[in-house]
Amino acid sequence: MQRLSIESLPRAPMGRTFFLFAFLLATTLQTQAWAQASAPSVDPLVERREVSAWLNKIHRAAQMQNYVGTFVYQRGSTMRSSKISHFADKSNEYEELETLDGRQRRILRQNEDVYTLIPEQKTVFQEKRESKDSFPALLATPNRDVLDYYAPKVLPNERMAGFDCMVIELTPKDEYRFGYRLWADRNTGLLLRAQTLDAEGHLLEQAAFSQISIGVPSEKARIVHAIQATHGWHVIKPQITATRLSDAGWSIDVDKKVPGFKSVREVRRTMRSTVDGKPLEVQQVVYSDGMAGLSVFIEPATRERKEGHGNAGATNILIKRYGDFWLTLLGEVPQATLQQFASSIEYKQPAK
Repeated sequence: MQRLSIESLPRAPMGRTFFLFAFLLATTLQTQAWAQASAPSVDPLVERREVSAWLNKIHRAAQMQNYVGTFVYQRGSTMRSSKISHFADKSNEYEELETLDGRQRRILRQNEDVYTLIPEQKTVFQEKRESKDSFPALLATPNRDVLDYYAPKVLPNERMAGFDCMVIELTPKDEYRFGYRLWADRNTGLLLRAQTLDAEGHLLEQAAFSQISIGVPSEKARIVHAIQATHGWHVIKPQITATRLSDAGWSIDVDKKVPGFKSVREVRRTMRSTVDGKPLEVQQVVYSDGMAGLSVFIEPATRERKEGHGNAGATNILIKRYGDFWLTLLGEVPQATLQQFASSIEYKQPAK
C-alpha cells in the first residue's frame, strides 16, 4: 500500500478531530521522558477520582472562563500561532480565533454558530460547531469516564505561562490510543499545555499558551458586532444533514476490536464533485473514546484516488477502496486503530 503525505491529500472536512487544531509554544522542543521519577505511592482509586474530576474541570473551564491569550501549535517541524479570546455568561459563549502566521484567517463563534472570515474575499463560511474538544477544551464526551482506557498519574506541579499548574499523565491501556500529558491552571482548571505522545513517549504534537490572561472583562459585544459586520458578504453554508449510516446500508462493528470508541455524530455532506462539478454526497461518522477521535468518510468512487496511508504528528490517515466506494479514515489515533476500523466496515445494499 502506498505511503501518503497528509498535506498532499484532498482535505475532507471534520471536527477536531477532528478539527480547529490548537497550537504550541516550545520553550523547549526536547521531548520529556515518558516515565517520571518515582513518587510516593498513591492509592490508585483516589488518584483516578482526582484525575477524573480534573479532566471535567479542564473541560468546563474552557467553556466558562473569560480568557485572552496566544497559543502555539507544533506538529513535527510545523509551528503555527493563534490568538484566542473567549467570553462566557450564564448561558452563552463568545469566541474569536485569529491566525498570526501566514494568510489571515479569523474565526468567530457565538454558542454553536461558527463564522470563518476571509477578509480579502469578503467571504464568510457559516456552519455549526462540530466538536467541543478544541484546545483549550479537552473532552469530546465529558460525561464518559475516559479512564477506563487510560491509566492516570498525577505528576509534580509545574509553572506554565506564569501559572502554577496541575500536571496529569494519561497512559493508554492498549495500542489503539496515544498518551497525553496535560498542564492545567490549579486555580481555574484552564488547560495551558497539552502534549500527545506515542507508545515510546516520543512527542507527536503539542499545544501551549505562550501568554494568557484569565478572568478578563467580557468583550462579547465586540464579537457580536464583528459577526454582524459581515452582513453583505458572500456567505457559504456547507450542506450538512444528520443521518444514520445504517439507513444507507453501512455498519461498523468495531467495539470488540477497539473497545471504547463510540459513534458521536453521523452526517451526510453534499459537496461539489471535482470531476464533473455535480453534487457529491459524502457520509461521515465521528467516533470518540472521550479523549481521542476519528472520522470515517464514505463517498462514491467517482474520482480517481490511490489507496494508501500517511501521518503528520498524531494525525493518521488511511484511504481504501471498498467496491464502488472510497473509504477515508482520519484521526488522532495510531494507524493500527484506523486499520481495525477499516476491517470492521461492511456494506449491504439497502432494501428499496
